[in-house]
Amino acid sequence: MLTAIVLIDAESAKIPEVAASVAELSGVSEAYSTTGDVDVIAVVRVSAHEELADVIADRISKVPGVVSTRTYIAFQAYSQHDLEAAFALGLDD
Repeated sequence: MLTAIVLIDAESAKIPEVAASVAELSGVSEAYSTTGDVDVIAVVRVSAHEELADVIADRISKVPGVVSTRTYIAFQAYSQHDLEAAFALGLDD
């Protein structure tokens, strides 16, 4: 599974609509409207590299109101939640 974090700049009047539309796209697991210099952050999860172009360039970038995107491909996930689950394997409560 490949994970990409996509930072989306949107027209200010369309941020909620952009976030909702992006969240509905196949391959997008989550979308957040945010504060700061990025309007929407999307998490894309796909099984092959070739799918990234389809989701990001062919779908996200074409959502009405999207001005630009910047994509960061994740190498490895670090999550306290995942670590706690892994250490709890086989242990009874």
